[in-house]
Amino acid sequence: MGSLSQAFVNLKGKKVAITGDTGFKGSWLSLWLHLAGAEVFGYALPPEGKQNHFSQLQLEKIIKHEDGDVRDSSHLINFMRQAQPEIVFHLAAQALVRRSYDDPKTTYDTNIGGAVNLMEAVNATASVRSLVFVTSDKCYKNIEVGRGYRETDELGGHDPYSASKAAAELVFSSYFDSFLAKRKNFGAATVRAGNVIGGGDWAEDRIIPDCIRALSANKPIILRFPNATRPWQHVLEPLSGYIQLADFLLHSAQEFNGAWNFGPAESDKFSVFDVANKAVKVWGSGEIQVDQTTPQMHEAGLLHLNCEKANSKMNWFPKWNFDQTLTNTVSWYRQAHDGSRTRELSESQIATYMEKSR
Repeated sequence: MGSLSQAFVNLKGKKVAITGDTGFKGSWLSLWLHLAGAEVFGYALPPEGKQNHFSQLQLEKIIKHEDGDVRDSSHLINFMRQAQPEIVFHLAAQALVRRSYDDPKTTYDTNIGGAVNLMEAVNATASVRSLVFVTSDKCYKNIEVGRGYRETDELGGHDPYSASKAAAELVFSSYFDSFLAKRKNFGAATVRAGNVIGGGDWAEDRIIPDCIRALSANKPIILRFPNATRPWQHVLEPLSGYIQLADFLLHSAQEFNGAWNFGPAESDKFSVFDVANKAVKVWGSGEIQVDQTTPQMHEAGLLHLNCEKANSKMNWFPKWNFDQTLTNTVSWYRQAHDGSRTRELSESQIATYMEKSR
C-alpha cells in the first residue's frame, strides 16, 4: 500500500463500479483501471455527441457498461447489487458551470439528488468497502483569497453548479455519519480536483475543447475570461490520487475517511490566456482574440487548492508541470487530428505517467 504502482497491483482482479464512466474523467479512469486488471462496471447516461472519449476508446467492448441515470434510484441500486463491487468511484454529474445557469434544476437533481441515490445504493450493497466520491474544487465558498483552499474551509457556491457540489459534500458527510461510519471494513472519501484538462474532452464551454475546435478549423480562439487563473492539471493527476486513495481506504479507512484535495502546486498560477497561448504553440499555429461584447456571467477570477494533506499523508504530488500538462494535452489532440488511434494515444500517456510515478 502507498504508491500508485502498488495501488495498480492491488486493483488486479477487483470489482470496481464507476458512475459517469461515459464522461471525460470517467472514461480515462475506466481505461486505467481496465489496464490495471480490475473488473470494471460502468453506469452512466450514453456519451454526449459523436466525438467523445468513451466511444473513441471503444470502452463498451472492454468494460461492463450499463446505460443509466443517477437520478433513477431503483435502477442505480439494482446495478450496484448486481455488480457487487468492492470499490466505487462516483463521478456522474452535470459538470458544466454555464449549463448550470441554463438548466439549474437538472444540475441540482443530478448533483444533489444523484448524490443521495449513490449513497443509498452503497448503503444497500454490502460488498462495497471503498468509496471515492468526486465533487469539485468549486465546492468551496470562493472569497478570492490569495491562498489555496483547504479541506476544512467553508463550503458554498454562487452559481448552481458550485452550489450543487457543495451540497453534495454535505449529503455525503451526513449520510456517512448517519448510516455508514460504523460499517466494518468500509472507508469513504470525497475528492476535490482543480480544472482538469487532457485529450478526449469535447465538452462545450471548456477552454481546451474550445481551443482545439478553433485550431482544427483554422479559426481564432475566442476568450471570455482571459485573466482568470485556475489550478490546471492533466486528467491523470487527480485520477492517480483517486486510485491511491481507494486503495488506502481498503486497508486503513479510519485514517483516510473524509475530504481530500488533488491539485497542482499552489505556485502554478496560470491564466486562461496562458493556456490558450501554450495551446497555439504546441498545435503549431493559431490566433487568440478576447470577446469583450458577450454579457459576463459570474465566474471566479482566482481559485486554487491547498494539497498539503495529500502531500503529507498520501505522499501524493503532481508529476507534470504546467508546460508538460499542456504539451501532453494538445499533442494528444494534434495526433488524433492527424490520424493516430485514440486508444493508443491514451494508453501511451497512461504508460508514460505510470513510468514517471515509479
